[in-house]
Amino acid sequence: MRIGLVGAGPWARTVHAPAIAAHPRWSSAGVWARRPEAAAEVAAIAGGPAHASFEELLDACDAVAFAVPPRLQGELVPAAAAAGRHLVLEKPLAADLVAAERAATAIDDAGVCSATVLTLRFDPVVRDWLDGVDEGPHGAGTVGTARWLSGALLGGPFAASAWRAEHGALLDVGPHVIDLLDAALGPVTGVDQARRDDPDLWRIGLEHAGGARSSVVLSLRTPVEPTDFEIAVIGGVGPGGRGRHVVDHRPDDAAACYGRLLDDLATAIDTGDRRLPVGAHRALHLQRIVDEVLRRVAG
Repeated sequence: MRIGLVGAGPWARTVHAPAIAAHPRWSSAGVWARRPEAAAEVAAIAGGPAHASFEELLDACDAVAFAVPPRLQGELVPAAAAAGRHLVLEKPLAADLVAAERAATAIDDAGVCSATVLTLRFDPVVRDWLDGVDEGPHGAGTVGTARWLSGALLGGPFAASAWRAEHGALLDVGPHVIDLLDAALGPVTGVDQARRDDPDLWRIGLEHAGGARSSVVLSLRTPVEPTDFEIAVIGGVGPGGRGRHVVDHRPDDAAACYGRLLDDLATAIDTGDRRLPVGAHRALHLQRIVDEVLRRVAG
């Protein structure tokens, strides 16, 4: 199967492109980006040509992988879905909830497969952690906590990213953390508190379907190295329901996680099963939660 890549930024260059090039089931159909010279550089990594237009890329592939800002992804996904192309989606799905709902509806209407790059879901250590949490949804005796503190926006390849600068950690790493808490404790049903302090410190309280609650602290502008990361489920797990189930591991190789995502997408296409747990509906669910956080912070 042929997969085309949209985007030529640092994430496309270091994760999408090498994973596509290395995958045994997928062949690269090339790259399109708004900057032709950047597209050519990434195409040299992924394989295939640098295309002159998005439409030209669509004509050359069976699936499209997006590695572009949320606004552009939200604009392009409906056209790709309508063309019958399967989709690899970044998070957030779009720049706002209306555009995200439009994209998800287009994917449903087209009947194509989709997978969202929730990298942690494809890491073996994190998968083992999730498997070790007692089946939910969990009740009021269970609490979740999550912490992701990093200096990624203080310098480095992502510091110049305009969409990351606007809402910081919430839009970039927030979906990863919320996804895992949701998967571990039960579906998030509401946001009971949200606060943002300058320059980029987010404190969020979440309510879950079974009565469990969780708290989240996020920042990409905290001067710390290495990244401080931990997710815990406390109470309602382990012997007597009094355990503490913790993961503090982040993948060393995001491209390897991406390769596992491509495995799952290929299997879904082969079997005709459109219900990937990290598909467009998962991305939309997470965007609804992020949107509620933003509305609470805005007052």
